[in-house]
Amino acid sequence: MLQAYGSSVARLHLSNEMNNLFYGMELKSSKRRRRRKNGPVLPILLLVAIAIGVGGYFLSKFLFKNEIEEEKEAETVYAPEGYETFEWASADLSGASADNDSGIYGLWTEPKPTEQVSVEPTDTEEDIWMGDFVDTRERVKAKGIYLSSSYINKKLDDAIALIDRTELNAIVIDIKSDAGYITYRMDYDVAKEIGACTSTISDIEATIKKLKDHGIYTIARIVTLKDPVLADKKREWALKNKDGSIFRDSAGLAWVNPYEDQVWEYLTEVCRQCVNVGFDEVNLDYIRFSTDKGMSNVDFGPKAEEMTRIEVITEGIRKICEDIKPRGAFVSCDVYGAIISSSVDAKIVGQSYFNMSKYLDYICPMVYPSHYGNGYYGLDYPDTHPYELVYHALMDSQKVLYMLDPEENKAEVRPWLQDFTATWVSHHLTYGKKEVRDEINAVYDAGYSQWLLWNAGVIYTEDALEKD
Repeated sequence: MLQAYGSSVARLHLSNEMNNLFYGMELKSSKRRRRRKNGPVLPILLLVAIAIGVGGYFLSKFLFKNEIEEEKEAETVYAPEGYETFEWASADLSGASADNDSGIYGLWTEPKPTEQVSVEPTDTEEDIWMGDFVDTRERVKAKGIYLSSSYINKKLDDAIALIDRTELNAIVIDIKSDAGYITYRMDYDVAKEIGACTSTISDIEATIKKLKDHGIYTIARIVTLKDPVLADKKREWALKNKDGSIFRDSAGLAWVNPYEDQVWEYLTEVCRQCVNVGFDEVNLDYIRFSTDKGMSNVDFGPKAEEMTRIEVITEGIRKICEDIKPRGAFVSCDVYGAIISSSVDAKIVGQSYFNMSKYLDYICPMVYPSHYGNGYYGLDYPDTHPYELVYHALMDSQKVLYMLDPEENKAEVRPWLQDFTATWVSHHLTYGKKEVRDEINAVYDAGYSQWLLWNAGVIYTEDALEKD
């Protein structure tokens, strides 16, 4: 590209010189005719013009030689089918810049259909993460629903019956809720000490067995960094303001500090306990920084000077995965849908879609149309375009994850879909059979095969589901 640019400069210079020469020649043509006997003026001028062009060409090659060589040494990344490969030197997706957020983390510009090209990166190969891990786990293409802690006892049988009647085969159950409480008497001393354990589920083993008797894939939802119980009882682990007081979000709930190692140890043990009682997968929610007002006044401690938000969240996920995967269970994370395509949002919440997917088994973007601002993806009111919103978001997902090394870990994508009506949005649709099915079809059309439905009231649109 630089060589072409240099040549263009020389050609432009030559063109200007030629124009000037011939323009002057046209104005003085009559005079030249009278002076032909004085010598071959035109041949001389042509030779001069050619010399200028040739000289400009070699000068441009000399001037841009170093830049061309550097460009050739740049890494070539894998691009999705239908896109050109893009080159950059020492690209770092975790540090996505707010000043360069065009496309996916600033990497995608002017996509053009082209033949797919794959070139091996020139970097020295590093050890493959968990390279000695022999994965004997059996994967399930999950199509599931969420069951909140407040409805576990009231609607468990109804949920099982719905799954039996339809294409559904999975259920996500609250084990550690938004309030920080654990829904069964977990055999974990720290959880007992802080009073986090409850008897909401009186017999967790019997509940898991009941679900598995119906062939249901079981997922334990664990709310992670939003934890008022742990923050109030272990104040040294809490997120604090600069004056030492505990930070609380707009709902008055406290969060724990992701820069505290003990926080990740607590979360890892909660995950272990879920695996011990028979869950097939642990699903990590709220694994991010709060977006509430007042975060600018939070003191994260000295470790925050050494690690970015994205780095500390990614590192915590990596540790949990290293512990849980060998125990036979899968690990998934819920993330904001907007972080797929916005480096600005990714840096604020600390969630890098690319980096997290290097360790997780499943990544679950919450692509609820009601949660996107007007104009997103060129849609006037996203909530009124369920198919288009979900499709665009998941096509962005394809572009990002295509860049992961296929020989190493790469999370499968299982999006959360909206099965509720967002009455609080000024321009919204009543979500029913068509809207929910449109979202599901968008998942398939974007190249994915798994999905989860969210409704906090646990009321799902059966008509939108295929019968078993």
